[in-house]
Amino acid sequence: MQKPRRSIFYALGQATVRARWLILLLWMLLALVALPFAPQAGQVLQPGGLLSPDAESQRALDLLTSKLHLNPTVVQVIFISQRYRADSPQFIQQMQQALAEVRSWSQVAGVVTYLDNPRQISLDRHGVYANVMLKSDPDSAPRLLPELERRLRPQPDLEIHVGGSPVFYEDIQFVSERDLRRAELLAFPFALIALLLVFRSVIAALLPTIIGGGAVIVALATIFGLGHLTPLSIFVLNITTLFGLGLGVDYSLFMVSRFREELARGRTPGEAVAVTVATAGRAVTFSGFTVSIGLFGLTFFRINMLRSVGLGGMLVVMLCVVAALTLLPAMLAILGTRVNALPVRLSWLWRWWRQRRAAQASAETEEEEVTLAGARSALIQPHQGFWYRLSHLVMRYPLRFFFPVLLLLVALGLPFLAVRFSAPGASILPQDVPSRASYDLLTSRFNARETTPILLAVQMQGNVLTPNNIALLYRYVQRLEADPRVARVDSIVSADPRLTLQEYELLYTHPRLIADPYVAGLLKSSVAGNLALVTVISKYDMLSEQSEELVVTIRNTPPGPGMHVLVAGGSASNIDYVEALYGDFPKAALIVAGITYVVLLLLFRSVLLPLKAILMNTLSILASYGALVVIFQEGFLHQLLGFTPLGFVEASSPILLFCSLFGLSMDYEVFLLSRVQEAYWESGDNTQAVALGLQRSGGIITSAAAIVVVVSACFATADMILVKALGLGMALAVISDATLVRGLLVPATMRLLGNLNWWLPFVGVQRRPTLLAEEEADRRQARSEGGAVVSSEEERHPSPPSQQGGRL
Repeated sequence: MQKPRRSIFYALGQATVRARWLILLLWMLLALVALPFAPQAGQVLQPGGLLSPDAESQRALDLLTSKLHLNPTVVQVIFISQRYRADSPQFIQQMQQALAEVRSWSQVAGVVTYLDNPRQISLDRHGVYANVMLKSDPDSAPRLLPELERRLRPQPDLEIHVGGSPVFYEDIQFVSERDLRRAELLAFPFALIALLLVFRSVIAALLPTIIGGGAVIVALATIFGLGHLTPLSIFVLNITTLFGLGLGVDYSLFMVSRFREELARGRTPGEAVAVTVATAGRAVTFSGFTVSIGLFGLTFFRINMLRSVGLGGMLVVMLCVVAALTLLPAMLAILGTRVNALPVRLSWLWRWWRQRRAAQASAETEEEEVTLAGARSALIQPHQGFWYRLSHLVMRYPLRFFFPVLLLLVALGLPFLAVRFSAPGASILPQDVPSRASYDLLTSRFNARETTPILLAVQMQGNVLTPNNIALLYRYVQRLEADPRVARVDSIVSADPRLTLQEYELLYTHPRLIADPYVAGLLKSSVAGNLALVTVISKYDMLSEQSEELVVTIRNTPPGPGMHVLVAGGSASNIDYVEALYGDFPKAALIVAGITYVVLLLLFRSVLLPLKAILMNTLSILASYGALVVIFQEGFLHQLLGFTPLGFVEASSPILLFCSLFGLSMDYEVFLLSRVQEAYWESGDNTQAVALGLQRSGGIITSAAAIVVVVSACFATADMILVKALGLGMALAVISDATLVRGLLVPATMRLLGNLNWWLPFVGVQRRPTLLAEEEADRRQARSEGGAVVSSEEERHPSPPSQQGGRL
């Protein structure tokens, strides 16, 4: 009799059993090589990458930099005195002494103080700021800050604060690494405690943490190498650790649980490993593909930060899958039944509970003991389990559960309709870092609008200083000044409001003869050939709707014949950042959903199940979107969570959540439906299959989700609001996904669809021989050869294992 064909995953499981010591040795060598490099990953990552290179604001800035030598790398040094006013000789003297060594530094292109520009004085006239222009590019500028701060000489009567974009980038790197260390210190012990409660065995609980930690170490070391070859964002650190710990533990949890289940059926450790890889390992592989597909969507964005996060996330997910399919089976084969060693006894908890109940009613105590015994024997009698009973209750009244849960999830997502997006700035950082302190000072004590102007790169036909072009530029500037949102326009044709157009034309006929130093300096810094710089000061804050509307108006209004205008500045960059993200988002979302559908179609051999899974995931993601608006835009619970309300949602947060959660939620869908599919192949009864599949996977999926929630919540303690939003959003989405969606919506929809769940065009409703059927064939062959076998009934209804331990 010919032996039934085994799957490639079963063969992989057998191979890992045979080569278990070699696999373990190779992974140990890989970890030892990676360990020195993993902590250095942050050194090669960049804090910038928040703007698309082809955005209009970036093209305008590049043009101004190349032709006018406008230096975009500016450090703001703020001087505050409680004793002297800015116009006092003592204040001036101490400021000049503080800047003396800075001015002479070869890396400084120039220093502009309030003596050059009186608008750099604070509203109370007890503070000023100086713009220190560095020769370095923005990405390299943070490395110069230690030397710059060393050259700033302290003064007895001046408080000195350093801010600006280079300091902001340096603080992003510092806070990201600090957040990562804190999250790791919290996540590892909490995840281990949760695993101890699930497995009730120290050895079994340590395995997932080893797999997750090993995947993170190797991934960070790989990122260290990639960082030398291509620019990667600093945010890769957080996403790598978050997914490495979350998914590494998740995948290991599913694999170890299935291994223990197979041991309980009476299999040998080697056979249990092979079956585990053939079942849970197959689900892990497809789950890894779905998670990677979601993260793959980030690589379609023009923003380097998102591309970097996508690449780092895919890398660590694939490492988690490889570790779960090779290292973990090898360790399980080595441990065998010792996987249940060092049991965690919680008998004192049960004794305390029984005594408390006995004080109320002895009858209730006996009933509780019967319930606990039934839960422990769920493997023998699955119809007694909580998830089995819940699924049957839901499927008995599917519409009564479907519509309320659907309406609840939609209601949770409704606040997202009022979302307002913005780019990240110093406000996303905690108040204890220099760039945030400087930002708060500029906002509270200065006219902050002066530090965030709208920059117009005006290109003309021919030299700007010809009479015809001066006339065109003059009329254009007048139209800008007439806008009620404009406070002031600085240009060569608005230098002195007393001058007329004819006087400007006459003035610039012989530019070398201009005697006024202000006009001469303005001409030198704002005109080069056919390019003129026009600076617009808005009456409103850089991130306000009025300033953004002003930028849009300028861009949409034709400047005049022979003129072309590119707009840069903070407000313009913010608009371009949001447009770059959400211009690419629909394409990325469709690609992610399409590839995911095809992968799940191949996995489940069903037309409707992948579509249902995608819709279920979308609902849980929308619920987390609503939470983003309520918490971070409106400020709900901000005191408890420890941040200042932004008044907006950082624009990349919903995209990061979508691409992360789409795969992560699909992770649980794959594990649930895999067990439902196994049950359906056994029975052919859709309702019974859903109940059995949910019973067999519900507890472990809930445990896995709880661990991901714990890990995500640890990242929600981050000081950087972008990371805090990602951690909190993932935790909330996973909670709703593991309870409302998997526990209620999935059984209800599968009951309503019936056998259509398993329908495929040209094939119809499929049935496939299961692994148990293959094993039965093996046993018949073994009987004919005189081999000893275990009966089918013993396999299907094993006796309770004494060494497995209960599960919470």
